[in-house]
Amino acid sequence: MIFKLLEFKTFGDERGSLISLESKKNVPFEIKRIYYIFDTKKDVVRGKHAHKNLQQILIAVKGSCKVLVDNKNDKKIFELNNPAQGLYIENNVWREMFDFSSDCVLMVLASEIYIKEDYIFDYEEI
Repeated sequence: MIFKLLEFKTFGDERGSLISLESKKNVPFEIKRIYYIFDTKKDVVRGKHAHKNLQQILIAVKGSCKVLVDNKNDKKIFELNNPAQGLYIENNVWREMFDFSSDCVLMVLASEIYIKEDYIFDYEEI
């Protein structure tokens, strides 16, 4: 799979909408860490790395941003602008997040806790 856009089922009525994210159900791994990125300044590029073992799902819960994913065989840019969609990224995939809207909140679900040694900052190493 390497990377792909996932669609999450939205539940809603006149009160509003809800999306439930569950490990090993609509998220293909056990969630061990959740973080979010916000107040990203114009022209800032985040990411610029890959992971040795970590899997992630990126969800723009508010606003929008673009994500470049590259495994050296396939390179694609996704625009995230819908909280009912998440970009699943396996390990050994380079990622760069950019073109953040001023109101963007990008939530990330991760398969592992933060481990500094899991990061690959040299594109040639993926």
